[in-house]
Amino acid sequence: MKTVALFPKIEQPRSKIIAKQVVAFLHKERVHVVVENDKAKELNAPALSTVDPKEIEFLIAMGGDGSILRVAHACTGLNAAIVGINLGHLGFMADIQIADIVICLKDLIQGKFSVQKRIMIEGSAPNGNSFFAINDCVLHRARNPSLVEIAIYIGGRYLNTFEADGMIVATPNGSTAYSLAAGGPILSPEIEAFVLTPICPHTISNRPIVLTPHLDLKIKYISKNRPIEVVTDGLSRFELKTGETITLKQSPKKFKLVHFDRMDFFATLRSKLGWSGKLRIPL
Repeated sequence: MKTVALFPKIEQPRSKIIAKQVVAFLHKERVHVVVENDKAKELNAPALSTVDPKEIEFLIAMGGDGSILRVAHACTGLNAAIVGINLGHLGFMADIQIADIVICLKDLIQGKFSVQKRIMIEGSAPNGNSFFAINDCVLHRARNPSLVEIAIYIGGRYLNTFEADGMIVATPNGSTAYSLAAGGPILSPEIEAFVLTPICPHTISNRPIVLTPHLDLKIKYISKNRPIEVVTDGLSRFELKTGETITLKQSPKKFKLVHFDRMDFFATLRSKLGWSGKLRIPL
């Protein structure tokens, strides 16, 4: 193993203690670990900026799914897979629970894992700027007090004009996030598809749609109201004015996430979503 970059969450005393334990364990295992620049001194470890980015093999994000997204957006120039340590509650990407940190880090060192390459959204804003999303791209009515009209085109063909609070375009990775809360389906993360989920649509027949990601998706804001907001992964945002269009498509890049052999996505669903049905395993 070359180098591991740690992105700790040390705002809370307990999280800081766990981060120090992670650094100490990796040092003991003779793994070269560097820490996010502004936190390196507190953890007595070299700063991220002191190493060649090409030497970094893994990024360890401590916190939850939100922390993983922040690390992925902050480190777009690093071609490294992300390992998630879950210090929160609801998390689908952060495989490692606090009680399993040592055993999972040993698995990482011993190669007992796989790297899942999940699809991402690449977008183009009206000003020509590009953006990307790992979970979702959300168009929301923002300051408008009423519903807004959003027209959707798939591969150049008109789909529908939705009158709603907004629209979510989610990846399978993001299907368990905002899209799920808005009534969208759960997709297995290995699937290549986008989910189009209206937010509180005026017409109840407007249902979520699963789309191929191989066709460009054009979204036009047509209401003569105030600008709406376009938000990517809950981290960055810009305004969309009446008559303006954004284009979304499958990114040529993939989101690389470490998945440990001992973890099970469907078990995670049962646990995180609190499914209360009877567990009946056939003999």
